[in-house]
Amino acid sequence: MAFWNNWGRSAWRQFDSGDASGVVELTKRNASISLTKQGAATGNLRINLSWQMRTSDFNSRARRGSLRHPLQMFKPEPVQAQGPALVNVDLDLAVMYELKSGSKGVVQPLGEFFGNLNEAPYVKLSGDDRFGSGSGETVYVNMDHKDDIKRLLVFVYIYDGTPAFDRTHGLVTLYPSNGPRVEIALDERAPQARSCAVVLIENVKGEMVVRREVKYVYGFQAELDRLYGWGLQWGRGYKSKVCLLYTPP
Repeated sequence: MAFWNNWGRSAWRQFDSGDASGVVELTKRNASISLTKQGAATGNLRINLSWQMRTSDFNSRARRGSLRHPLQMFKPEPVQAQGPALVNVDLDLAVMYELKSGSKGVVQPLGEFFGNLNEAPYVKLSGDDRFGSGSGETVYVNMDHKDDIKRLLVFVYIYDGTPAFDRTHGLVTLYPSNGPRVEIALDERAPQARSCAVVLIENVKGEMVVRREVKYVYGFQAELDRLYGWGLQWGRGYKSKVCLLYTPP
């Protein structure tokens, strides 16, 4: 049964990535990629955030095991109130958009601004993952309307819980319609940081360019807005209340 489950997940990843044979990791030294040059400026661009509430403790258990006590690695560890065994956090994937028409806004779980794929802003959020499930959160961008898009800032923020990006194993993956998938790891130590600008997708003279940002800030959307000069109006917001963080004009 495990074989078929793994096969199904692998087949789905191959289907979504366009070209499953390659992966491009954006780093400080290799910070940008052109979707236009690899023929991926059409169709839907899928952007996925995957993360874990718990850090991986399998390796630590393996280290505790030995030849003399081979079953020690399977013995449950005591629950700790604080420490690396548990990260209580809720990561959200979001996108600030600016269209050629001058329209600006945000697509995010907070406030249920899920966007629209076939109409402006041509960005759609699939839903809100509060528990770090395997599927994570996904944003779709309709690249057939690339001529209407000026720039998109893909960012991640910790809505609630421990501000520890390096302990959530966060990974943002872009699945273009053609070519290899693009990965950006959120594993840098940024104590107390609440938000991270991950990638900026810009229409540069008709060419859709993806550039790694990975800039951490201690605040939320408003601070990222000031950093990139978006010019939106923001206010306090909570998921459990009907209170929006972004107020449209």
